[in-house]
Amino acid sequence: MTWFPEPVSLRSPRAIAVMLFLLCLGLVPVVAAALEQSFYVTLAARILILGLAACGLNLVLGYGGLVSFGHSLYVGLGAYVVGILSFHGIGSGWVHLGATIALCGLVAFLTGLVCLRTSGMAFIMITLAFAQMFFFLGVSLKQYGGDDGLQIATRSDFGAWLSIETNSALYYLTFALLLLTLYLSWRFVHARFGRVLRGAKSNLQRMRVLGFPVARYQVVAYAVSGALCGIAGMLLANLTRFVSPAYMSWTLSGELIVMVMLGGMATIVGPLLGAVVFVLLETVLAAYTQHWMLVLGPIIVLIARFAKRGLYGLLK
Repeated sequence: MTWFPEPVSLRSPRAIAVMLFLLCLGLVPVVAAALEQSFYVTLAARILILGLAACGLNLVLGYGGLVSFGHSLYVGLGAYVVGILSFHGIGSGWVHLGATIALCGLVAFLTGLVCLRTSGMAFIMITLAFAQMFFFLGVSLKQYGGDDGLQIATRSDFGAWLSIETNSALYYLTFALLLLTLYLSWRFVHARFGRVLRGAKSNLQRMRVLGFPVARYQVVAYAVSGALCGIAGMLLANLTRFVSPAYMSWTLSGELIVMVMLGGMATIVGPLLGAVVFVLLETVLAAYTQHWMLVLGPIIVLIARFAKRGLYGLLK
């Protein structure tokens, strides 16, 4: 069946290319220190954070065929957990992480129960509606800055042995969480749970006839996806030391979708590759013109036209 993932040999050219790609990402702080260009670490950290969020979205978009336009909601919630708890003097990173996973997972589970009663365009619009609801909720929180956002005095405190006060330390924490997410995603799609989700994407009616409670699998996948995006939001708030309702904007959801499609849907590393290309193109083009979106759009269209399975598909 085409929706079962194919095992990949670690000696295959594709696997070697992926390992070299991850190795290059791991060496970014070292290269930046040698060149005395700290901006590269900040830029690469942003890429990894968005890549983590894109990997979360890929669980439901790539493997489940569920086009969500509301995953920026969970990125924003994760950021606001850090901002609000820090505002009230709670700086423990472990508390931030636990609260982020619990809140984003719960909100994704509850909203998923509603959204997954529909399909197609209705599903897209309901996910967008939930994101906009929380966006305006963030605007209304005047105590936490409202539309102007909220500054975060210090980053999450994970203890002396895991301090993320420097950008390099935060980068490596993000990189470690990303590698863990990639590994767990690989295990996920090879497990019974992932295969049922992929089967529902291929033929929903057949999976129901076979007796699988597809809705339960989809809701759980949606909750896990939301929790991963929440962790990305928590890391983003620590990187920028700032949180605002803009993190819940529908435009961020659109960018995450583009990253997944650009890198390759239903692939493990594709969303991360898409995040790298998207952010680098955005950064380079913005340095030359303020109308960089007019240039970025055709480039994405060309990539989508000639790489139908995404950039990762070109490695096959």
